[in-house]
Amino acid sequence: MAWSQVTHTFPSRSKGSYLVTHEVERAVDSELRKYKIGMCNIFLQHTSASLCLNENVCREVREDLTMALDHIAPETLRYKHTDEGSDDMPGHVKSAVMGVSLDIPIRDGKLALGTWQGIYLCEHRAYQHRRTVVITLQGEKSGK
Repeated sequence: MAWSQVTHTFPSRSKGSYLVTHEVERAVDSELRKYKIGMCNIFLQHTSASLCLNENVCREVREDLTMALDHIAPETLRYKHTDEGSDDMPGHVKSAVMGVSLDIPIRDGKLALGTWQGIYLCEHRAYQHRRTVVITLQGEKSGK
């Protein structure tokens, strides 16, 4: 059983849902292609952003996801935690609902995503933030 780990920081982004599949693949490409079978864990080291898998072609899906999350955790609720601004606590709620970790199978040196699946980074804060992920690969390396 082999293990590899990479830390990757995404460019600063403001609120929205961003397709980051290619960024993640580039961050681990040299190691990922060595694995015959395994698992890739992507862990986001933040509490007001999240990760998810979703539709990877239609941009409207990302816009609709952001809109729906705003409906689930609007800034207009009477939150007690407001020290970092009106969008901070809704960001924590959205992060808790969506999650900060993904597990994706590895098959023949590639992430085994479905045809229409892509990795999203969902930024829940209005101002731009840099977000960091720890990407851990585990599995059996090919004999190549």
